[in-house]
Amino acid sequence: MINKSRLENLTNEVWKGAIKLRGKFKAKDYPSVILPMIMIRRIECVLEENRAKFKSIIISKDDSFDDENIKALYEKDAEKGKAKQVELAKRIKQYEKAKLEFYNATNWTLKSILADSTTLVENNFRSFLNGFSENIEEIVDKFEYRQMVTKMVKEKRLSQIIKLVAEEDFSPTRLSNIEMGYVYENLLQRFSQDDAKDTGEHFTPREIIRIMVDLMEIDFDPETATKAISLYDPACGTGGMLSIAKEHLIDQAKTPKGIANTEDLILLNGQEMLAQNYAVCKADMLIKGETKANITHGNSLIPNIESIQDDGDQHAGKRFDYMISNPPFGVDWSDYKHHVEKLIGSRYQPGATESSKKGVFTITPTNDGALLFLLTMLEKMKPKSKGGSKIAILFNGSPLSNGDATQSESEMRRHILENDLLDSIVMMPDQMFYNTGIYTYIWILNNNKPKHKEETVLIINARKQSEKEPKSFGNKRNQITDTNRKWINDQFANWEANKDCKKFHTTDFAFHKVKVTFWQEDENGEQMWITEDWTKQINNANMKKEFDLYGDFTVNLKVNELEFEIHYDGETAFETLVANLLKEKVAELKNEKLNDIKKWFKNQEKTVTYHHRHYIVDNEYIYLLTEQPKTKKPT
Repeated sequence: MINKSRLENLTNEVWKGAIKLRGKFKAKDYPSVILPMIMIRRIECVLEENRAKFKSIIISKDDSFDDENIKALYEKDAEKGKAKQVELAKRIKQYEKAKLEFYNATNWTLKSILADSTTLVENNFRSFLNGFSENIEEIVDKFEYRQMVTKMVKEKRLSQIIKLVAEEDFSPTRLSNIEMGYVYENLLQRFSQDDAKDTGEHFTPREIIRIMVDLMEIDFDPETATKAISLYDPACGTGGMLSIAKEHLIDQAKTPKGIANTEDLILLNGQEMLAQNYAVCKADMLIKGETKANITHGNSLIPNIESIQDDGDQHAGKRFDYMISNPPFGVDWSDYKHHVEKLIGSRYQPGATESSKKGVFTITPTNDGALLFLLTMLEKMKPKSKGGSKIAILFNGSPLSNGDATQSESEMRRHILENDLLDSIVMMPDQMFYNTGIYTYIWILNNNKPKHKEETVLIINARKQSEKEPKSFGNKRNQITDTNRKWINDQFANWEANKDCKKFHTTDFAFHKVKVTFWQEDENGEQMWITEDWTKQINNANMKKEFDLYGDFTVNLKVNELEFEIHYDGETAFETLVANLLKEKVAELKNEKLNDIKKWFKNQEKTVTYHHRHYIVDNEYIYLLTEQPKTKKPT
């Protein structure tokens, strides 16, 4: 099993070197500066171990490449000895390219770069970077690491940063993929904690991810499993949720076989829009040996159509067994709203509402795409006939209540409830995140609910299930302990109502929205009239709207120094009424046409009040069902 205390020590070693960068780089830049270098050193260690194996294979076939034989040849004839060494290096490179998932075509290592002339460190390091295979090249490019090298050179820190990791043994013999991943994740977390305001872009606390994995009740026995399980995150960031979810499953294995099974059969899939986060995620997966992981770069919310294929949903049409995500809160998607609306007839149909223009549908609002992520995940659920899928998604409070009846968010919630997809909602403690103290909610969705859960939703109040952090990190002052996690899991497993858990029928969340208008009365029971300023533009359309609500009313109009009282009953257009009065009262307008008088009126100074019935307009929300289904009476 993982010796986390040993790994903490290794993390501390690298961290101590990293904090020496203070003054030259901001804490938020640490991941861009150091993590790619750690990735490069880990890859180098993997390559060095394999090169040693390839060398043994070559020598077993031709012992003239043995070190002693080359040394003897070199002493007899330096040129032939040197040629033999060059040939050996060439053959090792051939094996490396043919047998490994990634390689480096140069003979440089981080140590040899430092050992060469100090004036050539930059040139040699750039050659080293350019020698990597395409999959590593992509990560370097997404990190924009060549540009970062320029900055490191400018700050005279390139050699120091290479030296930070060049002597570290990150080889698979010393650190398994899981152990290396633990070190990498811990460093990433520390870097982000040091600049707490940015941490939420990267991290969901591990304890919350573990709860989300527990609540999905993944059907996987590490010791006996033979069937692969797919796990997907549409906003995977740096891959933390996917990695920790798999790590949590590995922790449940009891034998080396169980660990190997979990590593091999839990298949990770994800997509990330931000290039640097994507690079960190890809690097993390490579470092951990996740060669089967399918991590893509692009925006999972927009359709994968020809014009935006490289930036759209790279998992379009795929289905997954389990999905887990913490989509960004309040993400503004207005820049690609027209792309989203291309899918109104498919994944986003539940949120499509008819606009003021008949036959035209839209999705609103554009300032929070959280529920769009959920609709994206719902589309990727396997059908019930094939076992169905489960989703664990973390939201703030907005998706619970934003959007009034008939608006997009409400329609999305209606779709989820009417199709009996919502399993439960867990109300989490506050102050759990590094960059915000808000309350959050875990939604569990399942399109293949067991009989006892059908048409029912469980709400678990876990607000009190936390302990204080020994040391706060930014806004993260609380932690969920194993005891707290067990309490949540027990409530979910029991599926019973108590003081902390409530069960509801899906129709309990449905209401009729009724617009109610009534004539306000005074203390004597007399119907009231009110005079107030007119604050809208004075035109026929606005006057007609007020008439439709209040009925006839009186308008007091002052134009320049003239004052008029107009009784408006909706029979004649208001602008025509005004024009006729002006034609009668203003001498210079007597011979003008009505349309010319209307134009003149629009350009004059004017004030308006109006005297109308004092109507109160309110909305009443009435339960959709006055009687709940007897067979599914909520608790």
